[in-house]
Amino acid sequence: MDIKSLNIEELENYIVQSGQPKFRAKQLYQWMHVKRVCSYDKMGNLPAVMQKELSKQTEFVVLKPVQVLISKIDGTRKYLFGLHDGNVIESVFMRYKHGNSVCISSQAGCRMGCKFCASTLDGLTRNLTPSEMLEQIYAIERDTGERISHVVVMGSGEPLDNYDNLLKFIELLTDTNGMNLSQRNLTVSTCGIVPKIRELGDKKFSLTLAISLHASSDEKRRELMPIANAYSIDELLDACRYYFEKTGRRLTFEYSLVGGVNDSEEDAEKLAHLLRGINCHVNLIPVNPIKERDYRQSGTQAVQGFKNRLEKMGINATVRRELGRDINGACGQLRKSYME
Repeated sequence: MDIKSLNIEELENYIVQSGQPKFRAKQLYQWMHVKRVCSYDKMGNLPAVMQKELSKQTEFVVLKPVQVLISKIDGTRKYLFGLHDGNVIESVFMRYKHGNSVCISSQAGCRMGCKFCASTLDGLTRNLTPSEMLEQIYAIERDTGERISHVVVMGSGEPLDNYDNLLKFIELLTDTNGMNLSQRNLTVSTCGIVPKIRELGDKKFSLTLAISLHASSDEKRRELMPIANAYSIDELLDACRYYFEKTGRRLTFEYSLVGGVNDSEEDAEKLAHLLRGINCHVNLIPVNPIKERDYRQSGTQAVQGFKNRLEKMGINATVRRELGRDINGACGQLRKSYME
């Protein structure tokens, strides 16, 4: 049993069934999710017999870095964590004025096939468990000695393709008995799995949903993102409107600017028309070049021109600050080079 993926109620049931008093569950939960110890024998107020039984009967997920790269430019840290089955995943630690942010992976690999992303080059290996998602945050806090205030599920993988584990992760992350992160400080990114966006809307969470849009027409989006063959932009934006209707949360649209592909003034105008009437914000991302593709980054002038055009047409937009450029900061780059 993966004990760190159990919520407090499930843990209580397990502990009682194991013949221990119910209050032990709360103690155990706190050791795992508040004090973040790395083994049962560090749990001082649990009886030695119970510690022994737990170590026999359960899996206690603790992630340790295989590699850590630290940017000389901005102090961003890129982590490569080894999993028990030999897989590796990436996470990124970033410092901002508003606090420390961690970008975590939700899958080992990815099957979405977006053309500008290194995460998907070798396809999907497997989904991550809730504990493996949580442990990326815990391990980074242990390593840096600094508190994480914001979490972004935007690393390798498509979170909505690992939907049930994502929901459990959100429950554990925001539980007042554990890390107690505000849902408002959590962002989940998706390339646009329409039915799951609607399902997530029905949950009425207060998190921020970030949609990877990256094009202003179906034709162009299909070139960049295979998911566009399953759902049109109209279907995707309808799901976004539904999400806003259910949650009242402003949406973020991620738009990677690829030089000569989707960064023209005409693209900006089309995008503004598409998003008119949706309570949203556009995050412009100069694409991070990867060696397996010949996409190039848009020039500074093109990026600024695109942003200005959107704003003139009433759409809020910012250019994402590039972090960790000197350490292969983009999704999947470190994992890919390590595996090679």
